[in-house]
Amino acid sequence: MSHNIQIIAAKSKASACQYRRLMRVGIQIMIGGYLVRKSAKLVSLILVVLIVLSSVAMLSAGCSKKELTTVRLNEVVRSIFYAPQYVAINKGFFEEQGLEIELTTGQGADKTMTALLSGQCDIGFAGPEACIYVYEQGKEDYAVIFAQLTQRDGSFLVARNDEPEFKWENTRGKVIIGGRPGGVPEMTLEYVLKKHGIMPGKDVEIITNLQFTATAGAFTSGVGDYVALFEPTASMLEKENAGKIVSSLGEESGLIAYTAYFTSKSVIDKNPEMIQKFTNAFYKGQLWVHSHTAEEIAEAIKSFFPDTDDDILVTVVKRYKEIDAWCTDPITTPESLDLLQEVMQTAGELDKKVEYDKIVTQEFAKKAIETVKP
Repeated sequence: MSHNIQIIAAKSKASACQYRRLMRVGIQIMIGGYLVRKSAKLVSLILVVLIVLSSVAMLSAGCSKKELTTVRLNEVVRSIFYAPQYVAINKGFFEEQGLEIELTTGQGADKTMTALLSGQCDIGFAGPEACIYVYEQGKEDYAVIFAQLTQRDGSFLVARNDEPEFKWENTRGKVIIGGRPGGVPEMTLEYVLKKHGIMPGKDVEIITNLQFTATAGAFTSGVGDYVALFEPTASMLEKENAGKIVSSLGEESGLIAYTAYFTSKSVIDKNPEMIQKFTNAFYKGQLWVHSHTAEEIAEAIKSFFPDTDDDILVTVVKRYKEIDAWCTDPITTPESLDLLQEVMQTAGELDKKVEYDKIVTQEFAKKAIETVKP
């Protein structure tokens, strides 16, 4: 039998005396069509029960939140280039795995690696070259790569004027504003130039003594004929008619281990469950990015780039999709790491290649692919 309960309370017009009398006599309750009188004590009891239940519910919600494990993640820079990571955060994929991401920005691969080795973060996110350098130094608790995000260089060559039929031969005898010596963007630029028969320092001058944040300003003020820029700076220069993108360094250099997640050997040994959950969440972000439009991705990550116009966000995401910048899964392949080390050797930054199995594990990426579904 259904029980429809209706409490008939005193109207607002009732006097205080009438209200007190009503409470003394009891409250009329309609149950299943039968009028029943209940004492004020019962009403008080019901109210107490409701308050207790509400408190329990709030405590449960609080406990659920406290159950999240905090993971300290240090990213090399804040960039649209890393969209899958921000998607995974904003879409709650890490929370689904029971993780809460505490995100900090290192402003440089060396600083991110220092934060990891000093215990200031649990996971580092930067170019794998940082792991190679640390291993070469003979560190006992060195960094191990367990998931990869980008598979191409994310920078673009910007010319002062439009060159519809651009060829790398056009740079011969010119001046290019590049990156810092030893950094992968600069090494990739030099690798591409050499690939096209142009020797840096001989056939073309490359400026490498400017801060990363100062290269675009130097170019717009008249320095150089070309500049290698990351997004959204490259697209912003185009929008302002201050330059024209003529080539993608990522397309020119090929598939490479460019930006990846790594942690120390000791963290993997002590907390493999956390690394697995992190990889699962990140992989779900990768899947989401590859199954959604540039407009949808831009909307999902815009909170991380409050000063970037929506149209620039969409343009940049489209450009990265077009050059296939993002990995479709977290696995760092032997081929991609080999190309990175070839680029480093060509630049004179690496004497001997490091064995793949020493600094890369596919364990967590493979398990994520097996268990995580779109």
